Amino acid sequence: MTRIPAPSAIQHSLKASYYRGGTSRAVIIKPRNLPANRKKWPDIFRQIMGSGDPYGRQLDGMGAGVSSLSKICLVEKSPQQQGPSSGAPHVDYTFVGMGIENNEVDTAGNCGNMSSAIGPFAYNTNMLPKHLLNKQNGDITVTIRNTNTNKLIDSTFSVLDGQAAVVGDYSIDGVAGSGSKIKLDFRDPYGSKTGKVLPTGNKVDKILDHQVTCVDGPNPAVFIRAADVGIDGTILPNDFAKLASKLQLLEKIRASAAVAMGLVSNASSVARTIPKIGLVSASSTHQILSGTTLPASETDLVVRFLSDTQPHRAIPLTAALTTAIAARIPGTVVHDLLPPDPVMQNAITIGHASGKIQVNATMDPKDPLVPQSASVYRTAKRLFRGKVYWVDRDGEPMEPLDKKDIKKDAIGQAFVDDCREK
Repeated sequence: MTRIPAPSAIQHSLKASYYRGGTSRAVIIKPRNLPANRKKWPDIFRQIMGSGDPYGRQLDGMGAGVSSLSKICLVEKSPQQQGPSSGAPHVDYTFVGMGIENNEVDTAGNCGNMSSAIGPFAYNTNMLPKHLLNKQNGDITVTIRNTNTNKLIDSTFSVLDGQAAVVGDYSIDGVAGSGSKIKLDFRDPYGSKTGKVLPTGNKVDKILDHQVTCVDGPNPAVFIRAADVGIDGTILPNDFAKLASKLQLLEKIRASAAVAMGLVSNASSVARTIPKIGLVSASSTHQILSGTTLPASETDLVVRFLSDTQPHRAIPLTAALTTAIAARIPGTVVHDLLPPDPVMQNAITIGHASGKIQVNATMDPKDPLVPQSASVYRTAKRLFRGKVYWVDRDGEPMEPLDKKDIKKDAIGQAFVDDCREK
């Protein structure tokens, strides 16, 4: 007699794509392809990524044991999508950061690097208005609403024979080879969580007897001088990861700063990646991960960021943008480390463990403490499009979202709201 497997033993397929965006990678999913019951989504995402792995390798999923490669993006047509000159967003983009050893599903902030893949994905999957899809060659601009921060991003990239271009001569440190340049313009890049550039009202705060600067840019961040915590500002990630006591101290400072910024009411409830904490130091000649030497003359300052107590091998893009904003405000910990003459006019050149990145932050001439825009260049690449698989562990009936009348709903936004209610 043939044994019929239990529903929880059967694998279900889910349409998905896999993209590199900047120095990150993520599985990209259209929310309509997920079950209607959003309570199932966190477990589906954990299975896709292989999260909750005590070995920290995510071998049972598509993650790779580091936070920059353990990500899910949800992309859908924006309910506000209108005509060519409306200025409204074309697509909604929801970022979900996945835990590695733990089961955390984090919707607290945006991923700037993956933002560079959202426009190409939307074009490649025919998600955009006709006036954009009809352009088969040349440059197009896609306006993206990030639901995590409710901020708009204009993504300008090239298309070639009806596909987002990937071949080009633009290279970014941390990614081998070159690709087609993508320009990201972040509108009003501040107050993503608090509505303020300086959430504490101060340019410098004293947190656990250490001087820090707290800035809420495209994502909130806490900046501290590397020397003030006894760390070499040019330290590489593998060596940094061995400094357990220093990492614990920085996590305590980060959590206490989150309370001071009004992000949480107590330090024990701080999100794992928001705010990020960055160690800043003056520009200096040092070795980077590729083994090459980065001269002091090529950077304005050096930063090392942490996410989930893990040192980054490059720099999170939203953190780079927030660093540039902090650098534009006289009196901050970041600004005070800048050299008299910048490497490049109208840009901040930031050194990180894989090289350097140039970011432009434009402040409001009427209020020099408020950024009007921030721009940066990235590359992105489609790696595959197909199906991922998962099993239904609770066995409740499933109905795909695309069978419901939800044309006016922002599904990703609803998932973010669900997570915040919890």
